[in-house]
Amino acid sequence: MSEAPMPETTSDDRLWAALGYVLPIIALVVLFIEDKRSRPYIKFNAVQSLVMTVIFSILSTVTCGFGAVLFLIMLWWAYQSYTGKNVNIPLVSDFIRKQGWG
Repeated sequence: MSEAPMPETTSDDRLWAALGYVLPIIALVVLFIEDKRSRPYIKFNAVQSLVMTVIFSILSTVTCGFGAVLFLIMLWWAYQSYTGKNVNIPLVSDFIRKQGWG
């Protein structure tokens, strides 16, 4: 599966994207700030973080506390986005792109 190339990112873009994975409330706030929302890298990672937070919350509830492992996965994605790599989550990333959300 090929990844869609992300446009040039700044250190500010990478920082906001990473913080969105660590603290999903930041991802939500980013979507309300016009200058951040207009940056494709930030917007895509913010939407992806929120989608995965919902999915992980449901999984954590169903599995009675598997959330700690899921949080480690979010930290890995935060690290990847901070280093400027595209965070490609199977099914989710493609779904977000097809919906035009990111």
